[in-house]
Amino acid sequence: MNPSPDHTIRILICVRHPFDQWNVPDWFAERLQQMFPQVKVVHLPDYKRMDEEIVDAEIVVAWSVRPQQITAAKNLRWIHSTAAAVHQLIFPELVNSKIILTNAREVHGPVVAEHVIALIFALAKKIPGSVRLQEKHIWGQQILWDELPRVREVAGATVGIVGLGSIGRPVVKSAKALAMRVIAVREHPEKGSEGADKVFGPAQIDEIFRQADYIVLAAPVTAGTKAIVNAERLALMNPGACLINVGRGPLVDEPALAAALREKKIGGAALDVFPKEPLAADSPLWDVPNLLITPHTAALTDRVWERHYALFSENLRLYITGQPLLAVVDKHKGY
Repeated sequence: MNPSPDHTIRILICVRHPFDQWNVPDWFAERLQQMFPQVKVVHLPDYKRMDEEIVDAEIVVAWSVRPQQITAAKNLRWIHSTAAAVHQLIFPELVNSKIILTNAREVHGPVVAEHVIALIFALAKKIPGSVRLQEKHIWGQQILWDELPRVREVAGATVGIVGLGSIGRPVVKSAKALAMRVIAVREHPEKGSEGADKVFGPAQIDEIFRQADYIVLAAPVTAGTKAIVNAERLALMNPGACLINVGRGPLVDEPALAAALREKKIGGAALDVFPKEPLAADSPLWDVPNLLITPHTAALTDRVWERHYALFSENLRLYITGQPLLAVVDKHKGY
């Protein structure tokens, strides 16, 4: 689209989450209004007026929109999700429409990749075990050494990445800088290795589980990736190998993972995401040995909304001038 100068673009912002940091700050809408005089921004604090406001909106910033709202929004041309995951938006009314869907994968990806490297170090150096011993005032040098898998170096270890998208690519770069061997699986290996030593197609994903010391899940949720980590694949891992999930909770069969950890079939795991969040206080996962839990904090940064604004404002500029947008989601693939 290339609107005429007198065309007013109505932007509806409606993002509501129990965690404060995920909610769009007031300055975001105010800055947009100042930077783009041809837009009219409506920033809702909750979903109460969503039905009435979306009817006239041309652009919506949200991660939760209902099918009936899509049907009612006759002027809607573009939805931008401030989340990376968009599986909750992949329903027929949107998929089969001409509405463009973009997401924030490039906002979150590099930050999540930093968290991945932190988790690799935490597992390799047994940081969680040291913290637990510190709380008990125990000098646990011998304890930490005797417990398998032993404290180890990451240099020379193999990291296997499932998904070479906005998270996987910077993980490759950081892991290579740490002298790690990197293997990966991606849907289309012909698109390139992104610096990895070896790239497999989906049919060869078992090789990641056989070869890697650290397996990093960074794939979207699709019909083909749900429970991609199951009992059979966990059984392929070597006894000292560790699993890290920063993708989405449904990628992992949690009972199977818990059983593998309790039976010491694998060396450890770190989960940042879960099928249902927040993780219930009575979840058995809290007490699983050698499992490090972070409460979906991988994407957190004090710069998150500046990063969001940089992406969305650039995309808005492209939209106004009729140019292709960044971070467009293939609605039929779901990512």
